[in-house]
Amino acid sequence: MSDLTATLLACQNPDAAIRTQAEQALRSAEETNYPEFAHALATELSTEGKDLTVRQLAGLHFKNLLVAKDESLQSSKHHAWMNMESAARAKVKALLLQTMRSPETVARHTAAQACAEVAAIELPYNQWPEFLPTLMENVTSPQHPDPVKISTLECLGFSCERIAALDDLPDIDSATTDGMLTSIVDGIRPDRPDPIRLSAAVALRNSLLFTRKNMENTDERNMIMTAICEATQSRDASVRAAAYECISQIAFQYYDKLQEYMMTLFQLTTVAIENDEENVALQAIEFWSTLCEEEIDLIDEAINFQMNNIPVTRQCMHYVKGALERLGPLLTSTMTKQDEDYTSDDDIWNLSMAAATCLSLVANATEDAVVPVIAPFVQQHIQSENWRFREAATMAFSSILDGPSSETIGPYVNQSIPILLAALSDPHDMVKDTTAWTIGRICELHVRSIPQETFPTLVNGLMSKLLTESPQVSSQACYALHNLASAFAEDDAAQTSGTNALTPFMPQLLESLLQVTDRDDADEKNLRNAAFEAISALIQNGAPDCKPLFEKLLPVILGRLQGSFSVPVLTNEDKERKEGVQGLLCGLIQVLVYKLGVQDLLPHADSIMQNLLQVLQTKNATCHEEAFSATSAVCDKLEAHFDKYMAALAPFLIMGLKNFQAFHVCSIAVGLVGDIARSIEGKIQPYCYDIMATLVESLQNQSVHRNVKPPVLACFGDIAMALGNAFEPYLQMSMMMLMQASQTPMPEDDDELIEFVNQLRESVLEAYTSIIQGFKDGGRMDLMAVYVSPIMQFLQALSAEENKDSDVISKAAGLLGDIASAMGRNVKDHLSQPFVHALLAEAYANGDESTRETCNWARGVIQAATQ
Repeated sequence: MSDLTATLLACQNPDAAIRTQAEQALRSAEETNYPEFAHALATELSTEGKDLTVRQLAGLHFKNLLVAKDESLQSSKHHAWMNMESAARAKVKALLLQTMRSPETVARHTAAQACAEVAAIELPYNQWPEFLPTLMENVTSPQHPDPVKISTLECLGFSCERIAALDDLPDIDSATTDGMLTSIVDGIRPDRPDPIRLSAAVALRNSLLFTRKNMENTDERNMIMTAICEATQSRDASVRAAAYECISQIAFQYYDKLQEYMMTLFQLTTVAIENDEENVALQAIEFWSTLCEEEIDLIDEAINFQMNNIPVTRQCMHYVKGALERLGPLLTSTMTKQDEDYTSDDDIWNLSMAAATCLSLVANATEDAVVPVIAPFVQQHIQSENWRFREAATMAFSSILDGPSSETIGPYVNQSIPILLAALSDPHDMVKDTTAWTIGRICELHVRSIPQETFPTLVNGLMSKLLTESPQVSSQACYALHNLASAFAEDDAAQTSGTNALTPFMPQLLESLLQVTDRDDADEKNLRNAAFEAISALIQNGAPDCKPLFEKLLPVILGRLQGSFSVPVLTNEDKERKEGVQGLLCGLIQVLVYKLGVQDLLPHADSIMQNLLQVLQTKNATCHEEAFSATSAVCDKLEAHFDKYMAALAPFLIMGLKNFQAFHVCSIAVGLVGDIARSIEGKIQPYCYDIMATLVESLQNQSVHRNVKPPVLACFGDIAMALGNAFEPYLQMSMMMLMQASQTPMPEDDDELIEFVNQLRESVLEAYTSIIQGFKDGGRMDLMAVYVSPIMQFLQALSAEENKDSDVISKAAGLLGDIASAMGRNVKDHLSQPFVHALLAEAYANGDESTRETCNWARGVIQAATQ
């Protein structure tokens, strides 16, 4: 292009029109002649004497030619680069390497990023032979100044990071990784200046992501480990911290190679935690946190393998348990180094927080063994005169609650309750905050260890902190009450006796928590949300004798929701607060509706629906989620009586189904359609044309989040069951969509995608089953005859899949039985295929009691149909 310099500068112009015009000019240049444009950008970057801002903009724009967040766009950008003639690419690459030796820091740093992007594309295919020799010369040759060495090591680090981040690349040639490691290790030598060692340490951390071959070689591994351990002794704290980051990365990537180095790593990290600067000590703690996570995974994996009679291939060496006697006291001592000025709003990671997090991981990795190591510190200091020790002891106790068995930790929990309740009135806010958090953890994990006679004191103690303490402490009190209420979720005795231990406190608890939501500072520290969550848990787990109280509470909540519509809104903050409260109130309406009987609900149903419909008029996705969820609860309770609200609800329902951008809203709206179909059955027919058209649109729209699609497919079945024969106008389109979804291939090794495809399979099977049952009840199974073959082909393909889950197998067995029951001898040939009996046998062998009953029933009806 004629004046690239001016165009690049115009991209930074504050005038939006000028900026847009310049950006369009750059896009046009890229599309018109990509090779020429890439060369022009590299020339602009490499030209000494040019304005540094222009050089940086040119380099960054060149980098953006090759980078995209979207995988498909990233791939197309890489293809565009590789489609250039090799000679044209070589000229550009030569300019980039030349700029790596520029006297200007900005130019070198930008060139390092640009080179890394090209290297990530070309090195896996051995396409840039000049890259590594040039960089190795930059690092090792004395003729190049230190700043060039630093930028070169940055480039190596960027390259490693980018190569590791890209999927489906060939393995890097061993000569290339050897050369990169040689350059990096040369840069981290003790005789190098600290800035060079820092860049080398960062590059080494990134290179560890794909250097397993080098780590498998004892000599090379020793060289790498020696270089890292020497770097932990650098005079520069940044170098030491970067070295410990490398050690953490090795613990994550190469746990199986640690044994011969553990004594050295133990000594280095414990000394650093105890004596080094904070940023170094944090990374040393991170090593032990990473080690804990690896050992927790290995222990869980071994248990899982043993349960399934699979040989354990990776052994846990229990390094953390071996270090516990030294590590435990070191962490508790570090926890006394609190930042007194810290607040939870601060985005700061400090030593005491890191130590507490590490200790919680240690507890999970070592389980009961941690208790005798940490309990003496807790007992000695939890009532110390020094607030730092009181807070650290309380936090240490909280940190070991998850991991040890209730039998081991339970006696300590029992003894702690009176002390913790007293500490809720501690003069120091941080102690009160941690105490309330600890009580919440006890209620979540070890509620059975709380002495029965202490229960009233505990509830009253927490309740007393709801209105008088800071938002932080009150929020933790709400959290504790939420967990305390949730502990009654499986209290079957309440159904028999009609009451539980919460009942005497329920009126005052609900009143106090509602007052919390009205506090002037309820927006702070998540206090309002925590209070609503506590109220919800109390309602959900309230005993039958609380029902009259809940009947009185419902109109109170409805009144609050009605009143919220008239709250004035002057700012965006006002709007967000108002809509947030409306969403939370809808959530309470939902749990109250589920808790009350139909007769209790009917007098309030009109008011509930009027308020929910008014909430749906807001433009807030969270409000819509909560309002639709509450509407589902009303629908489930009222069943056929819900029909009276359909005319008013239908436009909002369609709006929710079309909200493809907020896929959670869309999913909940789909679920609501299913609930409505089951509740009002055939009365849904007048609304089905618009509903079905919108559901089909959601399946055809490529931008819709994939998680929406399984519930949409299942919803076809719900509507078919409701309509019976009246589903005929929608049958062909529905079956086409279901057959298309059933052809989605099952991946081999992507766990997340495997789970999604199983959900898709399950929804297809549910829909087929419901459609068949709907037409069977209406006596029109002739409409399904043409679809039997593709359904059976789908089931045959399922029987051969290795990654299908138990729910899919169970539903497939049920569908076979439904086909046999509905169509009898008309499908004798289909049901006589060998895969039918194989699939039933697999479902029976892998299923629970319900699945086995389904299999026995299916075998019976199939036998009758094939005789």
